[in-house]
Order: sequence, then structure tokens, then C-alpha cells
Amino acid sequence: MKSGFVSIIGRPNTGKSTLLNSIIKEKVAIISPKPQTTRNLVEGIYNEEDTQVVFVDTPGIHKPIDKLGVALNSQAYYSINDVDIILFVVDASVSLGKGDSFIIEKLSNIKKPVFLILNKIDKLNDNEILVKINEYKDLYEFAEIIPISAIQNDNIDRLIKVLKEYLPDNVKYFTDNETTTAEMDFRLQELVREKIFIHTNEEVPHSISCKLIGYEENKNIISVYVDIIVDRESLKKIIIGKNGEMIKTIGKEARLEMEELLGKKVYLELYCKTIKKWREKEKFIKDLGYLVNND
Repeated sequence: MKSGFVSIIGRPNTGKSTLLNSIIKEKVAIISPKPQTTRNLVEGIYNEEDTQVVFVDTPGIHKPIDKLGVALNSQAYYSINDVDIILFVVDASVSLGKGDSFIIEKLSNIKKPVFLILNKIDKLNDNEILVKINEYKDLYEFAEIIPISAIQNDNIDRLIKVLKEYLPDNVKYFTDNETTTAEMDFRLQELVREKIFIHTNEEVPHSISCKLIGYEENKNIISVYVDIIVDRESLKKIIIGKNGEMIKTIGKEARLEMEELLGKKVYLELYCKTIKKWREKEKFIKDLGYLVNND
């Protein structure tokens, strides 16, 4: 039996959550085309007969502009220190940027294997992939460099095969049927937030959060109640939309995925409320489950 904990880190929007879902073969982390979709540490559990790997999806490391941003970075840094192996995911289809160099600098004192994962290779030809490998290989002593396409599930099997060689433990931490450590409350409220990310533009998604405030299960239906929290009244109008159309769309799409996840009919009720400058309120950020660094 081989086992271990693996952190997935990188800049926002490099495909970290898509990679996690591809590995687990289940949607355990929400995804959207917008950066900073992931805000919490989300653990996905990969099981084989002789292997168990706990993957930790992290918020994208970025230059923070508020206390929420600081908290998101803290979660990513925390995961680096608390795992056995690190997967540093970069978007191979774009140029190496300051954000990538910043993360590499953060890894300079890490005494554990770091894999460079070149994601989105479906957008490159073979020669371009080789150029990317050469561009990164001298910047850090990576234990492995593995090109993949998370969205097309390309080379994921090889990633798992190579990872097995580095796993340090022989302990089974979870049962075979567990795929994530995330509580159901968290998964349900995240589905609502995902739909908001998909259907709104510009600064709107980053100014909202979601919190499940009620869950009632009866014989034939599950009732779910979720608060959508915005930081100003103008955003509340956008979330609700003309004649309530936007919040209806968000609710319908979230409800359908909840029914698939829960295997039962769902009644979903959404409430939109304003808490001014919530992203600057440390107590509120903690209440929403984000890790706050008080150093």
C-alpha cells in the first residue's frame, strides 16, 4: 500500500480544479473560466487497490488586493507545508509570467518533490511543448516535468504512475468509496457560487460569496437554502437580474447539479443579501471558512 498527500498549486486559472476533477473522475471542485474560482482547500481522494492519494486543490496564488486575497494565498501556502509532494500547475499555452516566477521563488526552500505540470497542451504542437519544457527546466530543480491536458484527460494516467514512485506512506487514510473530504454543505453552496461565476462578468463573481443556511431532507425532496452575499447593493441587482431572471437561471442550474449529487429531488431557495466590504472583514472571512493568517 502506497499513500500520501499532494498539493496542487499555481497561478489563478491554470486548470488546477479541472485537473483534480479529472484525476478523481468526479466533480469535487467547482470550475469556471474565470480566475480565482477556488477559494477553499478542496481535497479529492484517489483510490486504487494498492494506492491512495489525497490531492489538495488550492486557491490561485496572486497579488492580493484585500483581506480575502490574503486569506486565499495563506491557504495555498499552508498546503505547501503540509503535504508530501507538490504539483506546480502552469498554463503552457501562455508565456511564463511574473506570477509563475513568484511561485518558483516561494518554492526555493521546499525540501520535498515538486512536479512541474504543463497544462493545456491541447493548445500546443509537439515542438511548442518541448520549448516550454526547456523554458522552465532550468528555473528550478523539478523532480518531474509532465505535460498534460486536464480538460481532455491527456497524460493523467502517466502523472498518476509517476506520482506512485514518490509516495512516502503505507497508511490508508480513507475508505475506498470516499472521493472528497468536503462536507455536503460546502459542496452545495459551492455549486451556487460556480453558477454565479459562469453567468456574471467583470468584478461581480469576486465580490460575492455563498453560505448554506438550511438543509431539510424529507421522504421525497431535499430543501436547500443558500445565502448569496454581495458587498454592495448594485451587485445585488445584477445577481437578481431583470424580473428575477438571473437568480432563476443560477438557481435552476445549481438545483439540477444538486439533484445529480444527492440522488433526490431538490427544492432550492436563494437569498441575496448585502454585507458591505465583507472581503475586508476578518471575522466574516473566517466565518465563511477561509483560513486567515494572523502572522
